[in-house]
Amino acid sequence: MKYALIGCGRIAGNHVRAVLNNGLEFAAVCDVVPEHMEELLTVHGLEKDEKIGRYTDYRKMVQEVQPELVGIATESGIHAEIALFCIDHGVNCIIEKPVAMCMKDADEIVRRSEEKGVKVSACHQNRFNVAVQETRRALEAGRFGKLSHGSVHVRWNRNQGYYEQAPWRGRWASDGGALMNQCIHGIDLLRWMFGDEVEEVYGATRQQFHHYLEAEDVGMAVVKFKNGAVATIEGTTNVYPQNLEETLYVFGERGTVKIGGKSTNNIDVWDFADETDRDDANKHLQEATSNVYGNGHSSLYADVVEAVQMNRKPYVDAVAGRNALEIVLAIYKSQKEGKPVKLPLTDFGSTDMTGEFDV
Repeated sequence: MKYALIGCGRIAGNHVRAVLNNGLEFAAVCDVVPEHMEELLTVHGLEKDEKIGRYTDYRKMVQEVQPELVGIATESGIHAEIALFCIDHGVNCIIEKPVAMCMKDADEIVRRSEEKGVKVSACHQNRFNVAVQETRRALEAGRFGKLSHGSVHVRWNRNQGYYEQAPWRGRWASDGGALMNQCIHGIDLLRWMFGDEVEEVYGATRQQFHHYLEAEDVGMAVVKFKNGAVATIEGTTNVYPQNLEETLYVFGERGTVKIGGKSTNNIDVWDFADETDRDDANKHLQEATSNVYGNGHSSLYADVVEAVQMNRKPYVDAVAGRNALEIVLAIYKSQKEGKPVKLPLTDFGSTDMTGEFDV
């Protein structure tokens, strides 16, 4: 399958490894800064591969290379623009999070991809973590019974150097804050585990330490699901001195699971009323990861390739990306209005928060 990568920043290496691991035909790479392309290819020993085209204009690349699949790993603010162009040209897409910065764009990605029969996957790779998959398997088997409540905590550190590395970070138009950038993976897992159907979100955000940004560095929320379950969200980049944890709790009448580690990669608690032989292996499961991005990109790519070949929906489809974005934007809107927000959300975007933390 002919593949092209758009965007060669911090996360791009995970995409290149996924491409190589899945044996895709790496046809082209695109970035507005040519040096970034060469640096990325060199890290993976591909700098002398003349079959990989180099482009600074993604439109020209798509039209000339005609890839079957693209990975979109640019700054967040242009994800939707690029995705919609690719969809209109019949190109299947893997879009780094968030899929868009406003609900209208996210809904349009869903609508247009379905209309044109193009496969779109939101790159929420943590769904493929072993701990997450084991929990999902127990959930689908009904082992939790009725769900009571849950929570996600993303307690990380991002210092000024991180933001200076890429000036688009922490800006309303191009990124959003801690919830949109760092915490959206955990928010995706929470919503997915609790049935996706959300009734109401009540949130508050603050900018405590990162006053050189536009957006929040801490956010908290209560989420009410239509099935009666409730959940809390805590996301921050203010933890001193380094990343502490990304933790997901699921509490049911007959089961309790705590997924921990720095990126929901370990099982810290695994208790069910109906004990099975398999449970012993899960009680202290740990999946080694080299960074907070985990190991899921290769599995996500493998799934999307199969989805294209089998003409089925990807495991993490465009709707999943839209749903995670909706929670973040609902928290933002709740902060702005000072009251709970009913879902579905249709007309709100990150730029509606412009000036929120201006002194």
